[in-house]
Amino acid sequence: MLYLVLSIVSSAMISIAMRLSVGRARGQISTLSVNYYICMLLSGSFSGFGNILSSDEGWELTLILGIINGLFFFLSLMLGQMVIKTNGVVLSSIFSKVGALLIPLAFSIVFFREAPRPVQIIGALISIASIILINYQKGDSEQKPFMPILFLLLLTEGIASSGTKVFGEVGIPSFSDNFLFWTFGAAAVFSTAVALYKKEPFGIKEILFGALIGIPNFFSARFMLMAIREIPAIIVYPVRSVLTIMIITLFGVAFFKERLRKTQWIAFPFILLSLILLNI
Repeated sequence: MLYLVLSIVSSAMISIAMRLSVGRARGQISTLSVNYYICMLLSGSFSGFGNILSSDEGWELTLILGIINGLFFFLSLMLGQMVIKTNGVVLSSIFSKVGALLIPLAFSIVFFREAPRPVQIIGALISIASIILINYQKGDSEQKPFMPILFLLLLTEGIASSGTKVFGEVGIPSFSDNFLFWTFGAAAVFSTAVALYKKEPFGIKEILFGALIGIPNFFSARFMLMAIREIPAIIVYPVRSVLTIMIITLFGVAFFKERLRKTQWIAFPFILLSLILLNI
């Protein structure tokens, strides 16, 4: 449980760092690119840069899974930005967060034969309802939602989140940092190409905030890999999702002077109920 708690705290720190970068770092994609390079450096330092390419059995699978995971990291990022432009930040947030919860659970049940108890299924469904409530804001977008791109965002975000579970099941534990290195490396290459294409700056602020995001991003992923080996996915993903959102929301109220909407106040009891049901 300790690794899950550390992953939750690190995940919340990512969003807080991204919130701080708004209006300060001019290049959004370039900032995220720096974040991925920082994650690469940290992954390499933990695995040992000399061990990134290994002759041991299983390294090829680690490389393939890492690159695929990095590709979906990148795709979910780009689709998220497209959805924000066409349908607003709320729909983007709801579909990405629900996808990051639903798809990994589906993977765990269908492919890895995890059998959740009925009370845990109810807890997971309540956590999904909580995510929708806490992100919902009436009138955020006057445009008619374009459903295909929303479901593509849900799918890509979900597959990216499922990469940790897939590697946890079929990968070799000693290659965990190698997997993260290739995941973040692939995402860095793709995002850098887009940043250069858009002519986004790689200035001091982009590097500073990229590092500020990258450090907790790496540890969030690393602790998540450790947690998923100890705790069933039906517990890990919903608990991580709703507690991260709860921490970020409360932090916004305390430090950024944000005000909670009525739906967000309603969501908090549901979050607590879902946590109780998931851990019974």
